[in-house]
Amino acid sequence: MKLTITSRHFKAGEELESLVREALEHVRSFHDGVIGADVVLERANNACSAEFVLKLNGKTLVAKETAEDFFKAIHGAREALVRQIRKLKTKEQRWER
Repeated sequence: MKLTITSRHFKAGEELESLVREALEHVRSFHDGVIGADVVLERANNACSAEFVLKLNGKTLVAKETAEDFFKAIHGAREALVRQIRKLKTKEQRWER
C-alpha cells in the first residue's frame, strides 16, 4: 500500500506518523482492496485536522475530522472511514444477491 503523509504548517514527528500508520492498519483490516492512502495533517487556529483519502479498487473514500488535538482528529477520521467501508461492503453484498 502506498502511503503519503503531508503535514501543513508544522513538522509531523515520528510518533504522529506511527499513529497514522496504526490507524490505516486498523482500516485495512476491514477491507482487503486498499491500494493507497493520502493523509493530510493540518494545524490552524488552535485546531488540528486530519484528512484521509483512501483509494480502493475503483473507489475513493474521504474522511476529514477536526479536533483540539491530533489524536482525537485521527481517531475520528479513522472511525469515519470504517463506517464508510462497512456501508460500501453492505451495498456490494446487496448487489451480489
